[in-house]
Amino acid sequence: MTESFDFDEQFIRDVIHASEDHGGELGKVVAEHGRRKVAQLLVEEVISRAAPAINDTPVLIEFAISDGERVLTYYLRVEKGEPVALAAQGDGFVGMRVEYELGELVRELYGPIRERSAGVRGTKLFPYVERDSAFEQMGSYFLATQQATQTLLEGCSSVKPNLSELSSRYITPKFGSLHWFTPHYDRHFREYRGEQVRVLEIGIGGYRVPTSGGGSLRMWKHFFPRGQVYGLDIVDKSHVNEPRITALQGDQSDAESLNRIAEQHGPFDIIIDDGSHINQHVLASFAHLFPHVKPGGLYVIEDMWTAYWPGFGGNVDPAASSGTSLGLLKSLIDAIQHQELPETAGRQPSYADQNVVGVHAYHNVAFIEKGRNAEGGVPPWIPRDFESLVAASSGEPLPQETSSHKAP
Repeated sequence: MTESFDFDEQFIRDVIHASEDHGGELGKVVAEHGRRKVAQLLVEEVISRAAPAINDTPVLIEFAISDGERVLTYYLRVEKGEPVALAAQGDGFVGMRVEYELGELVRELYGPIRERSAGVRGTKLFPYVERDSAFEQMGSYFLATQQATQTLLEGCSSVKPNLSELSSRYITPKFGSLHWFTPHYDRHFREYRGEQVRVLEIGIGGYRVPTSGGGSLRMWKHFFPRGQVYGLDIVDKSHVNEPRITALQGDQSDAESLNRIAEQHGPFDIIIDDGSHINQHVLASFAHLFPHVKPGGLYVIEDMWTAYWPGFGGNVDPAASSGTSLGLLKSLIDAIQHQELPETAGRQPSYADQNVVGVHAYHNVAFIEKGRNAEGGVPPWIPRDFESLVAASSGEPLPQETSSHKAP
């Protein structure tokens, strides 16, 4: 039987930090919290990452974790159409024993990505089958055991998963159905994958069905193996809570609610707005949450089709889009270039002017980069009209009215 533990965020951060093997940090974590708590966290992480089972015949995998002093053993049931789950030894046929040293499993789950996975585990096929009955058991369970073992080992690997495949595995519409976002996500998120990122996604999904939603949160948890993932929804979705996933309840258009969440759980490396898609809500969320994105981080807006739909506060006329998500993006283009405005324009730099350094817009999704936008505009001594610029470049005398701008 497994024990019930409270996996608070600090404990999880300590285990993840220990994966970098900083001077015996794992030993300190085990001494403070106990080997069983650390091992249980690892087992739950493996279960959450395991691939969908394809074996029709149910099989138990004996999962053993050793810390040099003791071996802790867990039994995981693998069967097609069912999630991998903890079981008792007597709940079925044990097809494979998989053995990990505690530190090695911590490094594999939370440490640097290693494309080569050989030499990190021990295995024993049919660990409780007598020699005389081995071939008989092989006929019934060999293929199912092979498939079940592969299912489980995918959850133990540090190899980068395919984000499009994860979208289907965790049942999100981000690729292959309504949208085709994951190649863009992979392009912009890949550099963060090995970091201890804090990700906030607005909108957990499932609408008002209490027990549904959370698929994309699980996808981000798998994609960011060292990250902490938060989901914000207007209704209670606490059923999705698990190690490294926290559901928060609040209104994405309410400043007080957003500020409270950001102060408690931010700053964030990545914020994704996949909430109501009501344009006023999109603008309100950006205004209050973008300041809580870390420099070098990203703010993502999905489903910008609502910018054209009046039912979501949009406008069918693209030229009349100032109050929509697309209008926001257009204004951010100006924000990036604000240092090029004539001084006579009288514009005072806004927060976006000073902190947006890039906007990448694709079909129905956009990525906004945060950083210090202070590279400086074109110097004032550069002529501001084409003819004067050509004359300055060719060495010809400048007209009297622009001669004061000529470089010394």
